[in-house]
Amino acid sequence: MKRCVIGAALLMVTAAPAAAQQTPSDVISFLVTNQRVQTDDFQKDQAAAAATRDTIARALLVNLATVPIATSSSGFVYRLDPELGTVTRVSDSFGTFFVERAMTSGRGRASFGASGTTTGYDRLDGLNLRDGTLVTTANQFRDESAPFDTESLSMKIRTSTMTFFGAYGVTDRLEIGGVVPLVQLNIDGSRVNVYRGTSIVQATGSASASGLADMALRAKYLLVSSRNAGFAAAGEVRLPTGDEAALLGAGRAALKIMAIGSVENPRVGAHGNFAIVRGGASDEVDGSGAVTVAATPRLTIAGELLVRRLTDVRQMVAVSAAHPTIDGVETLRLVPGTSIPTLTSAVTGIKWNVHATLVLTGEVRWRIGNAGLTAPFTPTIAIDYLF
Repeated sequence: MKRCVIGAALLMVTAAPAAAQQTPSDVISFLVTNQRVQTDDFQKDQAAAAATRDTIARALLVNLATVPIATSSSGFVYRLDPELGTVTRVSDSFGTFFVERAMTSGRGRASFGASGTTTGYDRLDGLNLRDGTLVTTANQFRDESAPFDTESLSMKIRTSTMTFFGAYGVTDRLEIGGVVPLVQLNIDGSRVNVYRGTSIVQATGSASASGLADMALRAKYLLVSSRNAGFAAAGEVRLPTGDEAALLGAGRAALKIMAIGSVENPRVGAHGNFAIVRGGASDEVDGSGAVTVAATPRLTIAGELLVRRLTDVRQMVAVSAAHPTIDGVETLRLVPGTSIPTLTSAVTGIKWNVHATLVLTGEVRWRIGNAGLTAPFTPTIAIDYLF
């Protein structure tokens, strides 16, 4: 029986690899569904391939269409001092990166900023996307220690994002704003069949897309404030302005409701957020916290922890089943599991008051854990100016 399997596989080794260059969604589908491992179970193969394709695409959407965006408030925030009857700065700190602070910029004050970032994703649920070890399908004899026939997927995924954001203080308590992200996405991938140590490139694909991603409209209202603390509520609507087929947008609107608490003195600040999201690429529950330290009157050091629990995304797992026609052979397939991923990342960086009310930000978002589509780190440079 093993000789029959060997003969069938050798016939396939001589075939030329297929190639594709279409939209990012098309390329992911092509790479995942183009299969040569003989499982003799077409329905299971198609179901597993479709589920894997959808999981990878949704993981990309989570990172592109629902990625955390910079805080709405300017680096300079003010409050009315009832004792003095004047408006004063809340803190020497220039604030946070992604975690919202409760205080607003103040009535009549407008801020505008822009940020640039680039990310190279290398893991999907802890599985390496780049080194060819991501096995999607395999056949293995029960009396052998390793599969004799495997298919492996390799993908290089890189995004570059330019984001423009602004906010305006309608009153001392109410602040509104908006975010406009522009994204460039590049995907290069290949699928390799390895039979008894002999490998052949089975399929290759590449795609790129660029354009407007999902825009956001935001509002924040300061409910309670004291000399050193504040509590606010915020809302954010993500608009489906990005191209869903190009994986630049979620394809449907999302609403985010957030509770914000802050404690600040002139040097040190602590901030916490809790949010619920409905719609978009996935419903989710978020929690985040930040600590800021004004090292000097013109330099702030900050650290943040971001946690997102996605309810409509599943982590990838490998499952095996008996081969329907070959005795003693187990077929392994990569499929979505039942566990709901929790995406966790840390952010460290500085905010520097370059001149007047111009603040320059440099930050790095670090991967914690293996859930979802992740990069080891994501650097960002941003500027923010308060009028």
